[in-house]
Amino acid sequence: MQEDHALADSTLSQQALTFSKEIRKTVSLDYLLYLPPTYAPAGEPRPLLLFLHGAGERGNDLELLKKHGPPRLIDRGEALPFVVVSPQCPADQWWDTEALIALVDEATASHRIDSQRVYVTGLSMGGFGTWKLAIEYPNRFAAIAPICGGGMAHLTRRITHVPIWVFHGAKDQTVPLRESQSMVDALKRYGGDARLTIYPEAQHDSWTETYDNPELYTWLLSHRLADGPAT
Repeated sequence: MQEDHALADSTLSQQALTFSKEIRKTVSLDYLLYLPPTYAPAGEPRPLLLFLHGAGERGNDLELLKKHGPPRLIDRGEALPFVVVSPQCPADQWWDTEALIALVDEATASHRIDSQRVYVTGLSMGGFGTWKLAIEYPNRFAAIAPICGGGMAHLTRRITHVPIWVFHGAKDQTVPLRESQSMVDALKRYGGDARLTIYPEAQHDSWTETYDNPELYTWLLSHRLADGPAT
């Protein structure tokens, strides 16, 4: 009985400890790179647009990325005023924000990029990724445009300073409109602002009309980081 009592007493105490260990991570992404006609290696720095595709384009075939969004426009011969970086998420995975920001850093270091004009947009899974990337790196993007996405609404308090234009279809059965609406509503409660465009008749595909609209690109380019180099 005395031994049991001692054992019971020992379980009542807790030690305050600290654990520290360095962990190294290697990231890798295949991607499409587009350089606009006005780009020159020694010329004026150009804005960068990061495009995040949806779940249906995951895998190891970069041709899949040309189904939607900026890669589709470029593939059909349209010129965009950005360096466009379009990574492909591996099959059965989700967007890795560490890998994405490392890719942005690589593209910025390897090309003439205006670090004050870096933007991110994405659709569906890429819409979720757009929100998450901006929230985790709130000082890296001059503006964001998530399409039929969503996320953890309470974390929008970290991006109240970021210009945001959100798009969603009112009849979306895959990602309900409330996902975007809750993000925008939370952002406004925290003192931020966001532009929300709802397509009354659109279902999940709210991206074709969005990316076909030149106003989106004009709006993105109207924004730049306000204070010094991105960190």
